[in-house]
Amino acid sequence: MTAFDIPQIIWPHSDIVSDLAEIRKHAPLTHVLTNIVVTNWTANVLLAIGASPAMVIAEEEVSDFAAIASGVLINVGTINSFDAKAMKAAAISAQKKGTPWVLDPVAVGALRYRTEIAKDLLRYKPTVIRGNASEILALAGAVGGGKGVDSTASSSDALPLGKELATGTGAVVAISGEVDYITDGKKTIAVPGGHILMTKVTGVGCSLGAMIAAILGVQKDTLRAAVSASAIFAIAGSEAAKKSSGTGSFAVAFLDELSSLGNRPSEDQKISRQ
Repeated sequence: MTAFDIPQIIWPHSDIVSDLAEIRKHAPLTHVLTNIVVTNWTANVLLAIGASPAMVIAEEEVSDFAAIASGVLINVGTINSFDAKAMKAAAISAQKKGTPWVLDPVAVGALRYRTEIAKDLLRYKPTVIRGNASEILALAGAVGGGKGVDSTASSSDALPLGKELATGTGAVVAISGEVDYITDGKKTIAVPGGHILMTKVTGVGCSLGAMIAAILGVQKDTLRAAVSASAIFAIAGSEAAKKSSGTGSFAVAFLDELSSLGNRPSEDQKISRQ
């Protein structure tokens, strides 16, 4: 197994440690509207870092719940007409109540229906937009799309239009890839690291969006929240790969790393070394 190189993250390590500690202290209520493939995994990831996940998806309930949640994730991965109405209602409520929310435009650009829905959701001012390079390019107006849910472009390829998307929407844009780029249109942070096995387990990318939503519940600096989530994922993925023999054991090890990261002094030092 070949890990991605992990050069220095240009971000205060103490901020990452502090954000993770705040999650464990406050257990922010995180409202997750996500795709049916990753619901269980996403809930387990949030529980592993100490957040409180709530998979409330009924159109009749989402407005009320988005208003009381600490953060909201809207992931269009397995979108249908019923989910589309619920997601729109949740986005409207989050915007009205000032609840930070994350848009994950899964496979946008590859299929017209979901692309139209995701672009419509931009009207309700997501706090963060998280996607792979192809998804971000498509949402920013570039022609073409990825290979299903997989990107056909690198995160660096998407960065120029990602900056434009951030400037145009007011959202922080988090572009996932071998190196994650997080930008508010003016400032850009690169977060390298992780492991190729992270692309072989269903739901890892989708759960990153949920973690950003959770951290937004305790951290008001949007750029910092997205950077902390990407860094935590990169560190956990890199460490999990050292202890696994394939995708199945990696998935378990990844959850174990998330649940133990920052809980002991040695774990804080691990973050500081990355």
